[in-house]
Amino acid sequence: MSVSFMIQSCVSKIIGFILACFVSLIIFITMIRSPIKFVKSIFFPKKRNVMPACLNNPSLGNHDFVHLEDVRLHYVASGQEGKPLMLLLHGFPEFWFSWRYQIPEFKKDYRVVAVDMRGYGDSGKPGKKKDYAIGNLSKDIYQLIQALGYKKCVLVGHDWGGAVAWNFAYSYTDMVEKLVIVNSPHPISFAKYLRTHFSQLKKSWYMMFFQVPFVPEFMFSMNDFAAFEAISKSLRNNPPSDDEVEAYKYAFSQPGALTGPINYYRAAFSKQTKYERAAKLKVPTLVIWGEPDKYLETNLAHEAKNYVENMTVKIIPDSSHFVLLDRPKEVNAAVREFLKDK
Repeated sequence: MSVSFMIQSCVSKIIGFILACFVSLIIFITMIRSPIKFVKSIFFPKKRNVMPACLNNPSLGNHDFVHLEDVRLHYVASGQEGKPLMLLLHGFPEFWFSWRYQIPEFKKDYRVVAVDMRGYGDSGKPGKKKDYAIGNLSKDIYQLIQALGYKKCVLVGHDWGGAVAWNFAYSYTDMVEKLVIVNSPHPISFAKYLRTHFSQLKKSWYMMFFQVPFVPEFMFSMNDFAAFEAISKSLRNNPPSDDEVEAYKYAFSQPGALTGPINYYRAAFSKQTKYERAAKLKVPTLVIWGEPDKYLETNLAHEAKNYVENMTVKIIPDSSHFVLLDRPKEVNAAVREFLKDK
């Protein structure tokens, strides 16, 4: 490792941490503008014991569990058993329900399985940071595919699900027929880009903030999980219903439901997670990118071409980071066109 590399990495982390503290302070001040609501959300949080009806929509499939080597995963499956497997990996802060527009679209041709990744939703929530290292997350997918009775799949991942999908495709290439990545940078190119582009470092302030114990969980739950209302407002083209927003609040208000997802970021900054330089990925890959993305620069979509032999990029403008919810018709059309190409 060169001296310049070490200096860039160190400076990036220091600047990122300062940005994280500054932005977090602004968010905190904004949230306590309504002191009564703020105090109520801390000492009298809303109890959510009943699952919203939209999570039991039969058109989205059947709920089931699979016991893997060291974690139990919950998933929703739709489409005829025996058809090719399409495995959907969600991002942060989401769960299987974020694929509600893709499941009905592809269940005609695939056995579509939307999984709650470890730490999320109704899946098991290991308590240690190291449990969320990328190797463990990829091993979950390896075991899940086999437990479902398949040897390979079409793998689709958004955000953190995309990061796991990238790593899985390198580690278990023979198990991925085609790879679809949605607003998730290639891990090696992202690490380089983050060190050399201050504009991206500013957008990634929250990753540094998530390294702090307890506080991120507290702030995320403030004002009755107002963060989900903010996300819903960003979906200008296809705003979710109140019941759909409530579904996210229900999922993340359950005991331990915030620490697991945030531990993905904590593990990514530890020695437990390593992305090694590898030969170019040979799996046919589609990268879908909704822009403008509040968290990731669009250039990152194209940077991945340096690490993939056969890659297509589809930019969807007038959208957001959550493009699969904001512009589902365009996302589905891009995926279907990609899958048709033999």
